[in-house]
Amino acid sequence: QVQLVESGGGLVQPGGSLRLSCAASGSIFKINNMAWYRQAPGKERELVAAITNGGNTNYADSVKGRFTISKDNVKNTVYLQMNSLKPEDTAVYYCNAEVMYYRGGDVRALEVWGQGTLVTVSS
Repeated sequence: QVQLVESGGGLVQPGGSLRLSCAASGSIFKINNMAWYRQAPGKERELVAAITNGGNTNYADSVKGRFTISKDNVKNTVYLQMNSLKPEDTAVYYCNAEVMYYRGGDVRALEVWGQGTLVTVSS
């Protein structure tokens, strides 16, 4: 199977920066797309940013110009650089990946979620 492990969350003041990381491990054949979602208290989970295997990116309007998603294909890791953070960015951030993995003699598709990392923006 495949696991995603996130890191980099924490407490930051408004206007500050944080960098989240998400490393995929396991019997990976190929990672197609990776993304970051977030869920604030009392709200639904929403897409923050996504990146395709080819490097194409898209962002939620609320984070455009402030957040940057990138990836390291060798390390199977996706990053989210968050600048100019606002209190409304406070949420649990989840990594998501669409992967192809080895199982027995086959290659299968799987959508995987990380455990989440808390980002708190507060003075």
